[in-house]
Amino acid sequence: MSTIVPREGGGYRIYTKGASEIVLKKCAFIYGKDGKLERFSREMQDRLVKEVIEPMASDGLRTISVAFRDFVPTKADINQVHYEVEPNWEDEENIIANLTCLCVVGIEDPVRPEVPEAIRRCQRAGITVRMVTGDNINTARSISMKCGIIRPGDDFLILEGKEFNRRIRDASGEVQQHLLDKIWPRLRVLARSSPTDKFTLVKGIIDSKLSVNREVVAVTGDGTNDGPALKKADVGFAMGVAGTDVAKEASDIILTDDNFSSIVKAVMWGRNVYDSIAKFLQFQLTVNVVAVIVAFVGACAIQDSPLKAVQMLWVNLIMDTLASLALATEMPTSDLLVRKPYGRTKPLISRTMMKNILGHACYQLIVVFLLLFLGPEIFDIDTGLHAKPTDPPSQHFTIIFNTFVMMTLFNEINARKIHGQRNVFSGIFGNPIFYVIWLATAALQVLIVQYGGQAFSTSELTFDQWMWCTCLGCGVLVWGQLVTTIPTKRLPKCLSWGSGSPEEIAASVSLMDDSLTGADSKDSKRTGQILWIRGLTRLQTQLRVVRAFKSTLEDMEERRSVHSLHSLHSLRSSRSHPGNRPLSDISYIDEDVKTPSPNDYPYEQQQAATNNTSKQSQAANISPLSISPGVESDPHVPCSDTVSLVDRQIYPNGMTTATPTVPTLMSTPAAAASNINNIAMATSFARLRRIRILYSVHSTTQPTKPATIPDTRM
Repeated sequence: MSTIVPREGGGYRIYTKGASEIVLKKCAFIYGKDGKLERFSREMQDRLVKEVIEPMASDGLRTISVAFRDFVPTKADINQVHYEVEPNWEDEENIIANLTCLCVVGIEDPVRPEVPEAIRRCQRAGITVRMVTGDNINTARSISMKCGIIRPGDDFLILEGKEFNRRIRDASGEVQQHLLDKIWPRLRVLARSSPTDKFTLVKGIIDSKLSVNREVVAVTGDGTNDGPALKKADVGFAMGVAGTDVAKEASDIILTDDNFSSIVKAVMWGRNVYDSIAKFLQFQLTVNVVAVIVAFVGACAIQDSPLKAVQMLWVNLIMDTLASLALATEMPTSDLLVRKPYGRTKPLISRTMMKNILGHACYQLIVVFLLLFLGPEIFDIDTGLHAKPTDPPSQHFTIIFNTFVMMTLFNEINARKIHGQRNVFSGIFGNPIFYVIWLATAALQVLIVQYGGQAFSTSELTFDQWMWCTCLGCGVLVWGQLVTTIPTKRLPKCLSWGSGSPEEIAASVSLMDDSLTGADSKDSKRTGQILWIRGLTRLQTQLRVVRAFKSTLEDMEERRSVHSLHSLHSLRSSRSHPGNRPLSDISYIDEDVKTPSPNDYPYEQQQAATNNTSKQSQAANISPLSISPGVESDPHVPCSDTVSLVDRQIYPNGMTTATPTVPTLMSTPAAAASNINNIAMATSFARLRRIRILYSVHSTTQPTKPATIPDTRM
């Protein structure tokens, strides 16, 4: 970075600071011992780099060089530049040259204490952390070792920006994906890199086909130059304090504290949200499978449903509202960072979840059907099978309903774990919302069974019956341990559901939309291209309208100057006309135009016979006349009944075309001159509003019927 300031004695001084080895290459002088100005040779530069810069960089210091150059209008010293005309400050190559080195400073940016632990947690969670910086390679290596990005004994790669581009580009300078695939898996530190290098690395990792599942890339940045990389990444993190507005707009998540540990928290919350959705699905699908099968078998076997309509509403309330609140309010724990991340194509319902759904559904179905067909004998109660609608609620069906709800409640505890954990009670007291909802649901179930009566189709149960229902419900926990022992890897992959990459899902949705609209998938264009073509077409149409309107205004001004001498005569002729009809009639395109009839104009009907001979004699003297810009018309020359305004279009090759626009009936050039303003304005409105114009001009000698102007459209 360079700054220009005026000198006290006249002239300018430019200060430059930046990367030490880069600024030193632009220096030709240096202040040595006792402040003596010396020539800064190439040997001195190399020695300064080896003895000063590299040791400081190895200690984790960022080295910056400071230099200056003077431009004076008077006699110049050896390290100054004389000028008579102010230098061209835009010529950076010549301005920032032959500098005088002042010093080399080392700045320490200490690593925050929580960063190494956060990076280790990311690595345990299956996240590879890479460092892309503009610092010296030795500084970058030192900082990355302090952070834990690289460790002794690991197979890693540290490159500078120049070496990175040399390895990934071919002879023509194009980035080759197969060359990049050889580097990025082992790359951990990229030093002296540019924003383009950062974007190239992000794009290369995303487009790589080395692994079956595409890599999910997250990028952090705070500067304007980081915008392309933040936008290209799957997840972009911008700094809320030090970040620019461009970086914040391009990112997906803003870190308000500019701390790397916040990224770890974001990962934990992201995985927790995914797990909460999976927990709810596992619980709800189990209840749905059991309820549907019980209702179907009951309707087929006993012509009645063991679960009544109101009871099913209560079960749905447990499933949809209360269970979603209980399972979706689990706080993230450190256990979420122990396992590997989810893949982009991972099924939403995994084989482990399907194993739990089918396993618990089997247990609940067995219990319900045993109670349905053998319950009266087991509990020594009256059967509820084949009961009449007028009969009171039976204890038989009440036990079935109560047992089903108890199994659902205890299965809600099992649904807290979806990765095969055996301890389903782990952390249950860390979520007060869960156990409060669970206890409230159990208490409401007691009230419904004991006091629901006819409203809920329930009958009071004894203490022994309640104990049996509770024990059968607790059996879900024991059965869950047996289901967990089944190895998931031996289950067929077809049990998983919801797999597929986001690109495939988006493509399938697009094909469905095309099929619904009857569009051909082979000839369909991308939405962006279609919108671009529509916008371009609309813009061209608007430009044609503007051109036509401008040309009409120019023609109007020229014709006004040509025929200004005839305006007064035309006005007097129109005032002396015996008729009293409007000069123009404008109707919209949707309106029907009434065809004039002889009854509408009795004056013309009376004069038709007398004027027939006069019209025939006038027709013999008609000759075509077109009004062109810059050409004056002789008022004594007969004119035609039709005068066309001209819409000019000038092409790049110099050719000019004239297009007739609005035809109208005229009698004399004087009448045309007096109404040229009305015609021009009507032409503009006809182009912009797409209207039909009805125009009539009175003759100085005899009235004429109004003529209908054809519709003029672009």
